Amino acid sequence: MNEEDIIKKALQKGCDAAEIYMKHARGISVEAKSGEVEALEASKDFGISIKVIKRHRLGFAFTTNQQEIEKTIEDAVNNAEWTIEDKYVDIPDNAAWNEVLIFDKNIKHIKEDDMIKQALLLEKSALAFDKRIRQVRKAQVSAGSASTTIANSKGIHVNYESTYYSAHVTTLAQDDNGDSQMGWDFAGSRRMSDIDVTSIGKTSSQRAVELLGSRKITSVKVPVILSPSVAIDFLEILSSSLSAEAVQKNRSFLMEKTGKTVMSPVIDIIDDGSMPWGTGTKPTDDEGVPMIKKDVISKGVLNGYFHNTYTAKKAGGQSTGNAIRGSFKSLPGVGVTNIYIKASGKGYENELLKSLSKGIVIFSAMGVHTANPVSGDFSIGISGLWIENGEVQYPFKEAVLSGNILEMFKKVEMTGNDLRFYGNTGSPSILIGDMDISA
Repeated sequence: MNEEDIIKKALQKGCDAAEIYMKHARGISVEAKSGEVEALEASKDFGISIKVIKRHRLGFAFTTNQQEIEKTIEDAVNNAEWTIEDKYVDIPDNAAWNEVLIFDKNIKHIKEDDMIKQALLLEKSALAFDKRIRQVRKAQVSAGSASTTIANSKGIHVNYESTYYSAHVTTLAQDDNGDSQMGWDFAGSRRMSDIDVTSIGKTSSQRAVELLGSRKITSVKVPVILSPSVAIDFLEILSSSLSAEAVQKNRSFLMEKTGKTVMSPVIDIIDDGSMPWGTGTKPTDDEGVPMIKKDVISKGVLNGYFHNTYTAKKAGGQSTGNAIRGSFKSLPGVGVTNIYIKASGKGYENELLKSLSKGIVIFSAMGVHTANPVSGDFSIGISGLWIENGEVQYPFKEAVLSGNILEMFKKVEMTGNDLRFYGNTGSPSILIGDMDISA
């Protein structure tokens, strides 16, 4: 049964609108340890979900069995009888969408032996960086391809193929005094050539070695540089408050701030679902609305929120192409595509680091996810480097950074030129004015 037939059957059962989301996916993951293959996993998945609207009531059902599609249609229609009436439930109209760069044939046809070689090289490069790297806890390389179809009764019919490739490594460094430190690095892209496992292994080990001999510091109030990996943790919390769904449920610290200055004029935040090879790039969102580039925050001013079809109708506006599904098993919520803080021309060592007469660089932050999503308040454990007169003095550990996310972003003085993506979230290094650091 094809997509048109599924939609037609749903409408014949008295539904006012119908939408389907279908995905075929294949993947392979290899983990290396001690120069050998520790684990190899291959997967092959299929799933289809059906959403119907009947008298302003939403019905939803899914299946992983192609032989049960007729029953799934019936289940979706029956489920609509048990939901409350909601005048904002809708599906989007058809609109033109553009092709985007998200498919790498080298990934789709990758051989198992090639994946094994990459995983072994990842581990080897991490170990080769420094003799103090005693162990690689995890060296994993993953690849996958998928075919996605979205269709609805208003004329949307989207079909596209996509690929994904990633590498992740965690290393352990130990010095002669018995001090041990962990380091990690990760990279993902829809194109295999973007991932350099040798560089990822080196970066992970460098992070671990840099923190050897860490000391505790006294409570101070000093400027802070967030490394890209730490800055994206805060950006992810901020992103959740940019969701119109969170705003409409009174769960956002950016409520009623459209058009207002919410952070430093140094900050520009962009969400771009059309970015070539981005892990969040697709021709359309998960409802079939075309992906576009959006300037979310410009020179510190909030331009608007992210919408799917439901939140847009509730707000009296248009979807921004931010309907995102966790999988075919769920209805689309509101999420980011490829969100990032724009980099400047400022060099990390030449401008950001040299500007610190006294301050810290944070390489690791523990517990950012515990930040209050409504107030933005946070208190997290940090480790990194103590800086004086623009030079690294020593690594530190077990300090606590406290504050408020919006207030912190208002204190941003400079961004670096080292924009780095971790998945679909990216940031350069960020220099922030005086922050409270507790011992």
